[in-house]
Amino acid sequence: MAKTGNRQSLNSDVAAVFASYPPALRRKLQRLRSLIVDTARASDGVGPLQETLKWGQPSYLPAETGSGTTVRIDQLKDEPGRYAMYFHCQTNLVETFRAIYPNELRYGGNRSILFDLDKTIDEAALKHCIALALTYHQRKAAAKRPPSPRVRRRTS
Repeated sequence: MAKTGNRQSLNSDVAAVFASYPPALRRKLQRLRSLIVDTARASDGVGPLQETLKWGQPSYLPAETGSGTTVRIDQLKDEPGRYAMYFHCQTNLVETFRAIYPNELRYGGNRSILFDLDKTIDEAALKHCIALALTYHQRKAAAKRPPSPRVRRRTS
């Protein structure tokens, strides 16, 4: 992703995919893109995102730091007026999201959060889910590290 000022410009391949969407859907997916980019900037250890196409879908990965897993966005092919944010299905991310936000967000199996064009999104909940995805590997590595030895202080 090329950086311009405080915003990041679209990868040209991703821009072509965005241009192919109907205008209302394009606006919604561009909003998801903004949430992903803004959340990455605000999350410690994530670093810049690589923006690319995976399976023909706009995809975002903290490739430089390896802190997390890919987040993809796209329309639902068989359901006009619906779109989704996809996560790696072999992680426990969607299961975690579902436990934290059982009513705030709608889910598609173990791989996506689902959205409707005519409904508002709980952006605070979604940003938290995005942050969890972009820091997934970082958190798993931290959980595997042995605890630091405690320093005992003498009392006189």
